[in-house]
Amino acid sequence: MVIDFEQLKEEVRPEFKGGKGAYIVRSFEENGSKLMLGKLEPGSSIGVHTHENDAEAIYILSGKADIIYDDSTEHAVPGQCHFCPKGHSHSMINNGDEPLVYFAAVL
Repeated sequence: MVIDFEQLKEEVRPEFKGGKGAYIVRSFEENGSKLMLGKLEPGSSIGVHTHENDAEAIYILSGKADIIYDDSTEHAVPGQCHFCPKGHSHSMINNGDEPLVYFAAVL
């Protein structure tokens, strides 16, 4: 199955999960799994949340991400992937000067 994110509705989710600014996303969901093409403008973030029943992988396409993972801070750049296993917490922040664009899969 090919998913064309350009054909999916773009949603703007302000202060997503307690974060700052707007989370802009195009998403595809099926059978409890979710694929997302997301964007955070400079200064925006997704708030800290725990993956109780699933895991999430986030692949950075452009921009730079500061990721709070459990009690540590990680930095991710294009070509790198952050993984949050089931039972762990994370948050993502765009502290850069350009939009942060990424592909995420919640499985």
